[in-house]
Amino acid sequence: MNKQEILKKVDHTVLTQTAKWEEVKKICDDGIKYNTASVCIPPSYVEQAKKYVGEKLKICTVIGFPNGYNTSNVKVYETLEAIEKGADEIDMVINIGWLKDKKYEEIENEIKAIKNVCGDKILKVIIETCLLTDEEKVKMCEIVDKSGADRLRNK
Repeated sequence: MNKQEILKKVDHTVLTQTAKWEEVKKICDDGIKYNTASVCIPPSYVEQAKKYVGEKLKICTVIGFPNGYNTSNVKVYETLEAIEKGADEIDMVINIGWLKDKKYEEIENEIKAIKNVCGDKILKVIIETCLLTDEEKVKMCEIVDKSGADRLRNK
């Protein structure tokens, strides 16, 4: 696989708490220049970024970021708003506390609810592997596989 093929699979990302429009704009420019899969940016910049890049680049944003503690209804609303503002892809964070509590059905239902409102948009599930046991990682792979989400994303 060459460099260009790799870049087509990379989400160029800026999700720091201090990210300003100039930083978001720069990664959008880089994403176009290097033909990345998308740029992943804070939800508050989705509409501005989509207007800036048009159809030249996919815009991805995060839902329930960074801790995943939002209620499922809030995550669904965040997803709907992000798509309305122009998001092409959604990266959602699972509720890690639910995983630790073995609330597997709740996690699966939440992912399904978000995928339902995503429609044909790509949904990636962030599982924060650094906080999980090997058993929990395996369980999340099973849940994501059953949920209909498009991809699993570890962080």
